[in-house]
Amino acid sequence: MKKLSNDQLAFFLARVTIGINFLIHGLVRIPKLSKFAEGLSKGFEETYLPEIMVMPFAYALPFIELLLGVLLTIGFKTRYAAMVGSLLIAVLIFGSGVKEDWAAVGTQMVYAIFFFLLIKNLAFNACAIDNRNKD
Repeated sequence: MKKLSNDQLAFFLARVTIGINFLIHGLVRIPKLSKFAEGLSKGFEETYLPEIMVMPFAYALPFIELLLGVLLTIGFKTRYAAMVGSLLIAVLIFGSGVKEDWAAVGTQMVYAIFFFLLIKNLAFNACAIDNRNKD
């Protein structure tokens, strides 16, 4: 394996870190999926978002997180995974804003910046399945 530049090493570590974060989110939520979905849905009872919209999203979220986590951790379809992750964070920011949960919005903005940096620096993607023919 070739020596990584500082930019490549930074990108690799950032990609793997956010990948593991999402992977763990999905892994811990899937075994208790109903409880997770019901809890998330309950958090929106006082908002104008109807349960018919919240509940399917709540059931899908852990699987989306798991898939994004796997893709980012192994570096497969990295651009697509970062784009979907960014869009997911935008949806979560919308939901947190509707609930007026500004602390959650602040945390989610950190994720948004993280995904922005990944997408902006994709040229440094290294140690990834995406690059198996380039190394």
